[in-house]
Amino acid sequence: MNENIKIAVIGLGYVGLPLARLFATKYPVVGFDINESRVTSLKSGIDSTLEVNQQELQKVLVDKPTNEYGLFCSSIPADMLDCNYFIITVPTPVDRNNRPDLTPLYKSSETVGKILKKGDIVIYESTVYPGVTEEQCVPVLEKVSGLKLNVDFYAGYSPERINPGDKEHTVEKILKVTSGSTPEIGLKVDALYKSVITAGTHLAPTIKVAEAAKVIENSQRDINIAFVNELAKIFNLMNIDTQEVLAAAATKWNFLPFKPGLVGGHCIGVDPYYLAQRAQEFGYHPEIILAGRRLNDSMGEYIASQVVKLMIKKGISVNGANLLMLGITFKENCPDVRNTKIVDVVKSLTEYGISVTIYDPLANIKEVQKEYELKTVNSIPNDKFDAIVLGVAHAEFLKLNFSELQKDNSLLYDVKGVLGAIADNRL
Repeated sequence: MNENIKIAVIGLGYVGLPLARLFATKYPVVGFDINESRVTSLKSGIDSTLEVNQQELQKVLVDKPTNEYGLFCSSIPADMLDCNYFIITVPTPVDRNNRPDLTPLYKSSETVGKILKKGDIVIYESTVYPGVTEEQCVPVLEKVSGLKLNVDFYAGYSPERINPGDKEHTVEKILKVTSGSTPEIGLKVDALYKSVITAGTHLAPTIKVAEAAKVIENSQRDINIAFVNELAKIFNLMNIDTQEVLAAAATKWNFLPFKPGLVGGHCIGVDPYYLAQRAQEFGYHPEIILAGRRLNDSMGEYIASQVVKLMIKKGISVNGANLLMLGITFKENCPDVRNTKIVDVVKSLTEYGISVTIYDPLANIKEVQKEYELKTVNSIPNDKFDAIVLGVAHAEFLKLNFSELQKDNSLLYDVKGVLGAIADNRL
């Protein structure tokens, strides 16, 4: 790439920070985030999401904007004035009614629009339904900047594929889909990512194709997990071990190895609603997508009911029982608690009169309290419990001596199916 490239990455979370760090190994990068405390932590080389280790981060950090390669973190929009590529990586959540909330995209587009110049390229990475970039975000950029798409500035879309907590499939090792608002800009966007993504890129013909590709990736996983969750319910009624069934079926070469469990987080548990709403706007009711969502959303209450039934069978008094919930984050070895379905399990258990202690060494205690009004602890409780539920398969939990935490007559329930023979039951 011959042009003088200076990149701004807007949103320094689980997606934005690894991307900004990667680009900063080759280009001057300004990492922008409205969370001042987040920026302060990053400037000192600390990433609370645990996606980028301190050594990697400190290698690229610079203390002021530069024309050389390096990452400058800021919460001041003016620090992005000299940038000519703006990559927006803000979250796209759903509201209480599971309707897409594009507020972060609108606000970040306004921020970029205020400093947008002729010739600049704005690339969105946030997961959206087809049409959001050109029909929702671009009009904001045009209105705020006074510039015209494909005349004064250009747009692109390259969906994020970060897998939080995964230290093997890091950003540069995951093939990247790219696209642009014109064929020429598509080539520029593709070349930009290709210069740092060792796994390569796939240039989609249009932005809408790239948007659709991303939203179906997670919808497909959601539906497949819903299927095995339904199998787990059926086999539990038949007193058949679901994990053993899946292990036997997996011996066939084309069997898809999905496992039952809770489906939360900011991707798989959210993205199908984006596609569903868009489909409904076109007059189509997506039956399979929404059925999968309903089944997966019901799993928290189902797991709680299974735990209670097993406690009763073991002669454990349910009302007033003490239960230890291991994990509150949405997935293993990751501190992210957004849209975690463990909360549904805890809520259902407390409705049975059970006192639940939540232990998670990775979760931020204040964040959990603020988001869910739940109290958590970061160290192993010095107590014995009537029941223990392994809700999240953090590596630290697999090293626990469960007998030290259990009363003489107690239940060990394994939601993730990782404890083997020591568990009384598993999903």
